[in-house]
Amino acid sequence: MTTTAPATALHRADGTPPRVLVVDDEQMLTDLLSMALRMEGWDVRTAASGFQALQAARDFDPDAMVLDIMMPDLDGMAVLQRLRQSGNDVPVLFLTAKDAVSDRVAGLTAGGDDYVTKPFSLEEVVARLRGLMRRAGTAQANDAEPILRVGDLSLNEDSHEVDRAGEEIELTATEFELLRYLMRNQRRVVSKAQILDRVWNYDFGGRSSVVELYISYLRKKIDQGRDPLIHTVRGVGYMIKAPQ
Repeated sequence: MTTTAPATALHRADGTPPRVLVVDDEQMLTDLLSMALRMEGWDVRTAASGFQALQAARDFDPDAMVLDIMMPDLDGMAVLQRLRQSGNDVPVLFLTAKDAVSDRVAGLTAGGDDYVTKPFSLEEVVARLRGLMRRAGTAQANDAEPILRVGDLSLNEDSHEVDRAGEEIELTATEFELLRYLMRNQRRVVSKAQILDRVWNYDFGGRSSVVELYISYLRKKIDQGRDPLIHTVRGVGYMIKAPQ
């Protein structure tokens, strides 16, 4: 496992380094991850159990979490459930030795934002965390991107604000990234495989239920009661376009 220096430094809105909580009961692993994340200039705290993770999440207020699923006291799924029930929507990158498709889908549908299986590269974990924090708006770089527009829908890639016809729309980190991908490809059909690759960054082995689930979430927030922007092209994929 090796790591490289970051291309563009991330920072919180107040200019301080992003905070990352690493949760795993293998100390060697948490030490390696901590070293790699600190080389990015990030503020890192670790926890060795599920209960420690919940306490650290309250005290540290992280911008992202690396959360192992298999732990001796309280597994990662239970930790995530308690976090979400308490109103904590911190982006979570699941880390586990499990590599079955069903486990990946379960982790994401439970409210996780991404998934990495052991063995992994430190560069991959760093890249996934950078993406999660930027999508969630908890950390940003100095190279802000412009506002995307489709009809009366606008998405600010810097502030992560989304509104339609002046009405603010709240999205999760994954919903935001899915919408951004669709808007960057407006009037172009993108397949479920392309969405899985670009939004979740890995192949589900053909499992498309997660894409369908998140498309339905977006439609409820973006299109319900309005002229639809998100369209299904049967047998091909999805497309976003302004009403004619």
